[in-house]
Amino acid sequence: MKPHMICHMICSLDGRILQSRWRPDSYKPGDLFEDLHDRIGGDAWIVGRVTGQEFAKGDRYPDTDESFPREHWFARREADAFGVVLDGRGKIVWGRGDIGGDPIVVVLTEAVSDAHLAGLRSDGVSYIFAGADMIDLRAVPEILNRELGVETLLVEGGGTANGEFLRAGLIDEISMALCPAIDGAVGAPSLFHSGEQDADMRAPLTGLTLTHHEVLPGGEVWLRYKVENPALA
Repeated sequence: MKPHMICHMICSLDGRILQSRWRPDSYKPGDLFEDLHDRIGGDAWIVGRVTGQEFAKGDRYPDTDESFPREHWFARREADAFGVVLDGRGKIVWGRGDIGGDPIVVVLTEAVSDAHLAGLRSDGVSYIFAGADMIDLRAVPEILNRELGVETLLVEGGGTANGEFLRAGLIDEISMALCPAIDGAVGAPSLFHSGEQDADMRAPLTGLTLTHHEVLPGGEVWLRYKVENPALA
């Protein structure tokens, strides 16, 4: 069973998500993202490798002579929420087992090294496998539901990961706060981004229905849309 998947982000008026580039400099969103995240709720949140790397504290995992089966492994199965990170080749050296109290669950492919698996276990980082050498995005939410009971999954960036989930037809709802700021230049990822190889791949959605709108104290506008998607029917 697939969890209900909500893409939750804050962005500038021109749809860009790198806050360091926003103008005017005087505008600071503060804890807006986290506050709305908490209002939405959810059993888990998921991000891509680049976003996940921002939370890493380690440098490298040591080599090992051990070998491990390519099977899901969980340091913890009970939590208020899990932090899930896509890291198919095992590039992130965590040096921690949780993010803000949420236990980390890494999504890997079977191409990952045994040394990386040993490192994850030593850090108390859970992992699941979703593909031989490329992550099968459609398999990920079903595994999280089956193994950890995740019923609501928040997709929270970066833009490339958001775009991949959207194009895979997995997003049920979009939560976005439009902030009173503008990027105004090329080079920053958008809310739903793609590389050149995916530039002509259109998302399979057929409609968007506004379900919530709210003007927030900082001048932001919070919008929530239900995604009408034939893949979800």
